[in-house]
Amino acid sequence: MPRTDVLLADARLADASRRLGRTLVRRAVADAQQRVREGALAPERAAEAALAALPEAATSLRPVVNATGVLVHTNLGRAPLSPAAVEAVRAASGPTDVEFDLAGSGRRARRGRGTLAALAEAVPAAEAVHVVNNNAAALVLAATALAQGREIVISRGELVEIGDGFRLPELLASTGARLVEVGTTNRTHLDDYARVIGPDTGCLLKVHPSNFALTGFVSSVPVAQLATLGVPLVHDIGSGLLRPHPALPDEPDAATSLTAGADLVTASADKLLGGPQAGLLLGRRDLVERLRTHPLARALRVDKLTLAALEATLLGPQPPVQQGLLAGPAKLAARADALAKELTARGVAAEPVPSEARVGGGGAPGVALPSAAVALPAGLAAPLRAGRPAVVGRVHGDRLLLDLRTVPEEDDATLLGAVLAVAPGERA
Repeated sequence: MPRTDVLLADARLADASRRLGRTLVRRAVADAQQRVREGALAPERAAEAALAALPEAATSLRPVVNATGVLVHTNLGRAPLSPAAVEAVRAASGPTDVEFDLAGSGRRARRGRGTLAALAEAVPAAEAVHVVNNNAAALVLAATALAQGREIVISRGELVEIGDGFRLPELLASTGARLVEVGTTNRTHLDDYARVIGPDTGCLLKVHPSNFALTGFVSSVPVAQLATLGVPLVHDIGSGLLRPHPALPDEPDAATSLTAGADLVTASADKLLGGPQAGLLLGRRDLVERLRTHPLARALRVDKLTLAALEATLLGPQPPVQQGLLAGPAKLAARADALAKELTARGVAAEPVPSEARVGGGGAPGVALPSAAVALPAGLAAPLRAGRPAVVGRVHGDRLLLDLRTVPEEDDATLLGAVLAVAPGERA
């Protein structure tokens, strides 16, 4: 049995201790020693086995190649950050001037002022902006500040469940506001709102039902009409578009909503915007300031890493979600064909096939994005999920589809290597 101190002194494991911490390395060493005791591992292979068992980073979270065809996959962490945003997080990981004026007074300054300026520049229609830790938090803050002990008027057709069992009516009721439901599931009219507005009305709330679509005999009241009722109008657009997008003409965006008359817009930063998890509040200066200075705002504020990543997303190059959204079907098909040919040449059963990708993350539920995938035997799904890096596709019948709309082109070689590592046939 190799001794613990001898294994920990191995140069490779000593280097891993400096990178990952001694606790993780000792755990891997102990697991390797146990395998030696059980006769499943030769003693001279203990150090190598311990090294192979170590994670790439000191976290239980594992990198995943998203080949599902769902651009904003909630279970995979929603929007992947751009290289610029990743670098911004790295730069902000030490001491920063997040609340300090380096160039001027040398005293405390407005928190995240650079990020707020970038957000305001991205949506000129907003008089003021604020950032909290997610869109649900933005709604809670707005409901608390504007309607605690008062009424929120909302259409019955917009009382949505936002995921993982969280329902909008329950979320809003938790703020101490009273919900006044108007209209029906499929049809709501301006008069429905007008009839219930009174001295106890704190705000009107219009919610984009971003994770489902109603068709047929339906109607809803547009922002421009609701804005005529003389009550603060909050519009939850959900998926985080700041401006109109050519690929998603029916998806609401912050600029259009504010121009139409919304007093306050809430949105997610980690969906179609392609940034870190955050909730965006944009709109009238007096309302935003009221929310920003509310006691609850402190509990909902974001950290310096989120501020850094969000600013880089707003000012930097196109993030991966936007790249995936705009990827050309012909280019995707060519990539799928090249990957399938390479895999076939290595003895792996692979075929390029057409596919349909989705936005995901509660955005554009009725929009199908033409895409291309590499079809593999379905039995490879589990080995690929267990690989390094893990690869997640989607299984249809007896085939595993690896959709390339959600795989950046620069990751094609990584995807190829991951498949060759687990598939029968010639190895790389």
